[in-house]
Amino acid sequence: MKLLILVALFGLSVAQHNPQYKHGRTSIVHLFEWRWADIAEECERYLAPNGFGGIQISPPNDHIILNDPWRPWYQRYQPIGYNLCSRSGSEAELKDMITRCNNVGVNIYVDVVINHMCGAGGGAGTHSSCGSYFNANNKDFPTVPYSAWDFNDGKCYTGSGNIDNYNDINQVRNCRLVGLLDLALEKDYARSKVVDFMNKLIDLGVAGFRVDACKHMWPGDLQVMYGKLKDLNTKWFSSGSRPFIYQEVIDLGGEPITASEYTGLGRVTEFKYGAKLGTVFRKWNNEKLRYLVNWGEGWGMMSSGNALVFVDNHDNQRGHGAGGASILTFWDPRLYKMAVGFMLAHPYGVTRVMSSFRWDRNFVNGVDKNDWIGPPSYSDGSTKPVPINPDSTCGDGWVCEHRWRQIRNMVIFRNVVEGQQLSLWWDNGNNQIAFSRGDRGFIVINNDDWDLDETLNTGLPNGTYCDVISGQKEGTSCTGKQVTVGGDGRAHFKISSQEEDPFVAIHINTKL
Repeated sequence: MKLLILVALFGLSVAQHNPQYKHGRTSIVHLFEWRWADIAEECERYLAPNGFGGIQISPPNDHIILNDPWRPWYQRYQPIGYNLCSRSGSEAELKDMITRCNNVGVNIYVDVVINHMCGAGGGAGTHSSCGSYFNANNKDFPTVPYSAWDFNDGKCYTGSGNIDNYNDINQVRNCRLVGLLDLALEKDYARSKVVDFMNKLIDLGVAGFRVDACKHMWPGDLQVMYGKLKDLNTKWFSSGSRPFIYQEVIDLGGEPITASEYTGLGRVTEFKYGAKLGTVFRKWNNEKLRYLVNWGEGWGMMSSGNALVFVDNHDNQRGHGAGGASILTFWDPRLYKMAVGFMLAHPYGVTRVMSSFRWDRNFVNGVDKNDWIGPPSYSDGSTKPVPINPDSTCGDGWVCEHRWRQIRNMVIFRNVVEGQQLSLWWDNGNNQIAFSRGDRGFIVINNDDWDLDETLNTGLPNGTYCDVISGQKEGTSCTGKQVTVGGDGRAHFKISSQEEDPFVAIHINTKL
């Protein structure tokens, strides 16, 4: 009997590593702080036609409203309850968005905050996105309902009630993360409320969850809750499909809690990926692109089948979370496009692309004092829609990196080369590299301070191909560079170090 239970749990955990993509798609985009109405439109007009597999959405549930009217982005990570009204929209708008995105083959993954509620200093009243009454001082959240019985304060033995020492596992998992009221998830009641919340989202049609702050929850508690989740909605997913689970565990080494404790439950966010890739592309510590020849597990990262990877996320692009100053973001567009291009060309992990909004940075002693700023908003604090410019970029403070031609086309590249091994690695011993993905795609990157001028074996059939970085194939011609591959699979590449985008990518579907 024990063996049968173990086999069943193993089957569930393996299934929860699967993003459940439709139509051969391979990448997620995080539409950070977008309104549900805008996401629905984006699925239909852009994401589905360009082969995006899914969207990570911001937490959809009732959250605190902080310090009106400036309303920081992190208020979404301070729940008041599990009713589905947030500053992205109402439950009806959320349901409409999930339906419309599923109908065009784009999955929805919900960022769920289940470790904690709002901060202990959150006060009392109805200052929440649903207008719900709560009293954080008394740990009273009537819409769930939670009371003082449902929190971990009695198991935290620090004087402050907060995590004071990240080398103490019990503190990390039983005390408050930066003052946030820590739920007692070993109790069946609290677990049942979390499971009900997640199952309601599954009923609406979501494909899975990004689970926030997993380091601060015991793996055994998560295992029990994940095991009680429903299969995905059969209106859009095959019978027996399990929700995709990817867990935020910041593990850069040096702490007792490791990502490996969670990989049996689902995928885990590989924070080493962006931190180390940023160091390489910035050439810090004499790092070189040629060192990426064994990228992934060879760099001490978790196995590819367990990893969810990204160049930056909503936390570390602001200097929070993990990775520090090495993290590449839209503020460094030239290096950022190269790094994201590399990520999307390389087979390691499930990839997530960031889509951000701008804020006015204000550095004091190297720290951005404006890192709290929320999304583009009106004077009443409500989030602005995302306007699309004639050139397909976004306006009004929305960055929309996923709409940058270079990134969009590399999302398509990844779809085309899916299942093909990395092969034909070439480097110049420094910061010029190239590799193929079987006989379906080839990428060349020049991050040196001098030109690349090489004839390389691409592994592709002979013909003329359109570069998808400088342009793309439109009809029977290229809008950017052309690459001619000979009968021996070889092609000549010349990439100036002064180019705006010093890399080239071709794939089988760009052949003229």
